[in-house]
Amino acid sequence: MVSVAIDGPAGAGKSTLARRLAAELGYIYVDTGAMFRTIGLYALRAGKDPKDNEAVNALLPEISLKFAFIGGEQHIYLNGEDVSTAIRTEEVGMAASAVGANPEVRAFLLGMQRDMAKTQDVLMDGRDIGTVVLPDATVKIFLTASPEARATRRWKEYQQKGVEVSYEEVLADVRQRDYQDTHRAAAPLRQADDAQLLDTSEMNFEQSLEAMKKMIVEKVG
Repeated sequence: MVSVAIDGPAGAGKSTLARRLAAELGYIYVDTGAMFRTIGLYALRAGKDPKDNEAVNALLPEISLKFAFIGGEQHIYLNGEDVSTAIRTEEVGMAASAVGANPEVRAFLLGMQRDMAKTQDVLMDGRDIGTVVLPDATVKIFLTASPEARATRRWKEYQQKGVEVSYEEVLADVRQRDYQDTHRAAAPLRQADDAQLLDTSEMNFEQSLEAMKKMIVEKVG
């Protein structure tokens, strides 16, 4: 089985690029960030602070996650409800970053993530795929871009959706999430020693896609 691990900070374009790459290469796309977002969503709905580990841990026995792959894309179900769209808010993104620092949550999801790579060719993105989840992945890529470049891309997405938010607010959020992800005790964001670095600050989507595809093909053949 071929496994591709893509790590990097929030807003680097991991999910968008990974989804397209998986479709073109015929791999199953696994969005691990969606899993953490789903836990964060459940905590928010339960009225719990996602940073309160004990409160979140108490919720885990109530959570059932199921996955479906439709057209090569992962849909995630929380206790039977398709929350693939509901988890894509900025509030849930911050909650995901918070629960991602919780060792119990990471252990809860780790087995699911590894099992997916045992029986099928997968392309998995997240914060610690190459370092923790799939340390023996066939290909490891650390995808990044400057905070300013990532904030600009996200701000433009908000503008297209009609969401009123300033660039300065988006940049502050990107920097806060970077700090949370790199300073957490459990599996902090870092580049795996054997991962290839790709900085897309000056690249558009198609250029980033081709660069990543070249890295994968050169490894897999």
